[in-house]
Amino acid sequence: MTQPLKETQNVSDIKDVEATTKALRFFKVMAILSGLALFVLIGIIVVNGGFGKGGASEVWSPIHGLIYFVYVVSIANLGFKVGWSLPKMVLIMLTGFVPLLPFWAERRFARETEARLAEARR
Repeated sequence: MTQPLKETQNVSDIKDVEATTKALRFFKVMAILSGLALFVLIGIIVVNGGFGKGGASEVWSPIHGLIYFVYVVSIANLGFKVGWSLPKMVLIMLTGFVPLLPFWAERRFARETEARLAEARR
């Protein structure tokens, strides 16, 4: 009998528990920052009345872009350490475009990784 797909997704072992723990911490911080930065950007856009109006949007947009870029790096860093597939990493990266999704992604994938780390520590 074959195993369910969910159990077979974690085929790669975590080789460096300490580095993965640090990568997970970095991912968690960046997911929260990315989500907050997205809310700030949306608030600025609403107050300005749309894109391209200058002012605070002109200042915050590049800052938000930098935060999002570091979020993407944190996903790739963690993903390569835990053996995520490239499509999975890309899907997680796309959460940074939708309000509230970075917070959801942080909880879901942190729990998944923490469970794997606990198993690797045994």
